[in-house]
Amino acid sequence: MSTVMVITPIIIANWPAITAAVTAAVGSIGFATVQQGSIEGRQVTGTNREEIEVEDSDILQGTAGTSEQIVVERDGVRAIFSRDARGALKLCMEGNGLSKAELRRLGEELIGRVTQQYAYHRIVTELKQRNMTIVDEQVTKDQTVKIRVRNW
Repeated sequence: MSTVMVITPIIIANWPAITAAVTAAVGSIGFATVQQGSIEGRQVTGTNREEIEVEDSDILQGTAGTSEQIVVERDGVRAIFSRDARGALKLCMEGNGLSKAELRRLGEELIGRVTQQYAYHRIVTELKQRNMTIVDEQVTKDQTVKIRVRNW
């Protein structure tokens, strides 16, 4: 007997869990973390910006202020993950030579990877806590993750 589950994640976590998901996800699509010192005082002129709020997300209060952020870059495009005043995860995309639509598309791809990484980590952790065995894992060409589990 088998069961297929499709999981739609809701991100409710503390800032360290968000940081871990972002760090794990961004490397897989070529982004690198920027050191805090290298972003302060940097003037960028002619840069397009696009802000994207991550739906169904909540960074738990008391774990980070709105000043917490994770900054990553790839090919002159900067992505800044932060917590907005309401506690939701927010992504600001910045880049020269890219339209707002291109920045939004890239940002949504990035958010998708972060959300997927967060959900994957939560699922695997929960399976282990319930003493279930992961029999097989696959990542398809469209980046769908399939996990086969055995429950004894």
